[in-house]
Amino acid sequence: MNIAVIDKLLLHFFHELQNYFLLAGRTFVRMLRRPFYYREFAIQFDKLGFSSLFICILTGLFTGMVMALQALIQLKPFAATSYVGGMVAVTMIKELGPVLASLMVAGRVGSAITAELGTMVVTEQVDAMRVEGTDIVQRLVAPRVKAMLLAMPLLTIVADAISLLGGYIIASTYSINPTMYIKGIPQFMVFQDLIEGLVKPTIFGLIIT
Repeated sequence: MNIAVIDKLLLHFFHELQNYFLLAGRTFVRMLRRPFYYREFAIQFDKLGFSSLFICILTGLFTGMVMALQALIQLKPFAATSYVGGMVAVTMIKELGPVLASLMVAGRVGSAITAELGTMVVTEQVDAMRVEGTDIVQRLVAPRVKAMLLAMPLLTIVADAISLLGGYIIASTYSINPTMYIKGIPQFMVFQDLIEGLVKPTIFGLIIT
């Protein structure tokens, strides 16, 4: 690979990177301007959020069950099974919950957003909006970004809650009552962990859109 090819690749990379940040900047500015297109926001929230709810619930449930089972296997020889609730909580809420929920949403709707907007370009719907004087970024991009920024933390909260339920289902087979399971959670978590568990999916949602 000669210098000319490398130079061309680098120029293309930085050109695309520049376009990305320009689009991101325009989107953030237009998210704060009227009109807000509430109907489009509601439609996109339904597509991006509610359509991904079931798969996030399944992922959280079975991941929580597996995490609890693995934790109990390790804790039982030390008679420390009462800590399983805290171990499942800190693992899911701080780390796995945001990542798994984001992966499920990215696989579910990430390509769908690209396909939908691509189809609108091919069928000249975008050109028609421009002729009407509509701001394309404000009309098509901003509502999707706002919907994803709201949907991702909510989906993560649901996935985390279901994972704790799944963990208790397994823990109950080891004679752990709900009180013991719940009391183990504060011993492993602090308020900062909850904040991190909400900030991460918000950032992931921004990356997905």
